[in-house]
Amino acid sequence: MMKGRVLITGASGAIGSKLLCHLTEHNYQVRAFVRDPTSAKRLPKCVDVIQGDITDERALRVAVTNVDYVFHLAAKLHINKPAPALRDEYEQINVEGTRRLVEVAHDSAVKKLVFFSTINVYGASERNEVFDESSPLRLDPLYAETKVRGEEIVMTQMPTRSVVLRLAAVYGKGMKGNYPRLLNALRRGRFAMIGDGSNRRTLVYINDVCAASLLAAQQEAATGQIYNVTDGSIHTLREIINSMSAALGRRPPPLSLPRRPVRLLAGMIEDVLGVFGKGSPVGRATIDKFVEDVAVSGDRAQRELGFRPQWDLTRSWRETVGEMSDERFV
Repeated sequence: MMKGRVLITGASGAIGSKLLCHLTEHNYQVRAFVRDPTSAKRLPKCVDVIQGDITDERALRVAVTNVDYVFHLAAKLHINKPAPALRDEYEQINVEGTRRLVEVAHDSAVKKLVFFSTINVYGASERNEVFDESSPLRLDPLYAETKVRGEEIVMTQMPTRSVVLRLAAVYGKGMKGNYPRLLNALRRGRFAMIGDGSNRRTLVYINDVCAASLLAAQQEAATGQIYNVTDGSIHTLREIINSMSAALGRRPPPLSLPRRPVRLLAGMIEDVLGVFGKGSPVGRATIDKFVEDVAVSGDRAQRELGFRPQWDLTRSWRETVGEMSDERFV
């Protein structure tokens, strides 16, 4: 028996495609809003697909027609040191796109809009600090700034029919960013720890994101609230690397390099390449990102929504490695 109709923006992305399957398995009729026509062809035939830009009000009005729940994932994702020219793209997708979607959802019969944000809005933590939903927000980098503004639009214009989920670093099949690069380096035996690995990180496996998303839509208590979505633990970087190594069938890398000399050397190389107009693959920002501390509590979602993460580091990294094809490890 069908439980309701849902719309997923960004449905062809790693989280969107997984959420699409999760909702279909739970007997929801799914409509996917995608920008790229080629990605639409890869979606299951049982899914109603609408192609359009997230700033196209006409397409969005069609998309929200007869929909009970909206899961808004479409976004310009974080990249390190984005060029100034990308500001307009971040603005158009993460801010104006959200504004247009909220406007048409507000005028429709949508019961709830689930907006996906990020724990990046807190920035880096101090070693004795753990962020929660009441912690001050940091409007830097550009990605975090635009996601905070998106949150404000949602909570201001649809406070009685929306919920915000700030996701921890999401990993799993189809993931992008630093963790697949780290996994690839470990697989190739080309990784050395910088520092002692005691800096903390907050993660969540993609399957748990899907479970939390459905709870946020279903639970009346979630309306008008903001929740961090994590795996329920705060891990050291060393613990994460050990789990990844075990999933790959390798021993954890024994070599550990001192942070300050490595950063100094990386900075010198970055400066020299900059003189010739070239970028460095590993600069100061890369080192700083690697050793930063990001500790965020997900207790509120567990307490108020009954969200119970099911995937620990060992099981989830084993599943991730098993799902990823050889083509991902190039």
